[in-house]
Amino acid sequence: MANHSQAIMKLLSSVFFLLLIVYTCKSSTLEDTCRSFAAGHPSIGYDYCIKTFRADKASVAAADALGLAAIAARIAEVKANATAERIASLIALEKDARRRDRLAVCAEVYSDAVDQLGQAAGDLARGAEGADQAAQDAVTQLSAALDAPGTCEDAFGEADDTSPLATEDSEFKKLATVALAVAALLSPPSSAPRISD
Repeated sequence: MANHSQAIMKLLSSVFFLLLIVYTCKSSTLEDTCRSFAAGHPSIGYDYCIKTFRADKASVAAADALGLAAIAARIAEVKANATAERIASLIALEKDARRRDRLAVCAEVYSDAVDQLGQAAGDLARGAEGADQAAQDAVTQLSAALDAPGTCEDAFGEADDTSPLATEDSEFKKLATVALAVAALLSPPSSAPRISD
């Protein structure tokens, strides 16, 4: 009976140890990826990167940077969708035609960003078949999506008008920067874009 109990305890200890190793490796992938991100983007930083990924339970199970890049693209896509919905409601309430025109610029670029982020997430999700090409394709889409908040803010700034989307644009820019930077880690150095905060 004692031998049986000892055998069960050894088995449970082994299983626990293996689970700990798997969790540590996955956690380490996330932490290493966010450290690399923060080194190039100190104004956004490590803590923001970690917080972004921890908001999505799938990131705990992501085994590599490719999986994390796909998750980051999906997180940014959700934010772009939410921003597009906010823009639509602002347009519906706006009585000034010129402000509606500026909001329409934002609506167009965020609609494009949603499509680009969806494409990037798809490229990254099937990246195991050709990781380099998938990363390069995703980087192209993510770079284009990252233009949305600047274009939206410019539409208001050029008219000397206060943007009602400054908060959303700032948050989306950070999320899209995380997605682009993580995807760029997967690209060969010659094709990786220079990303500014």
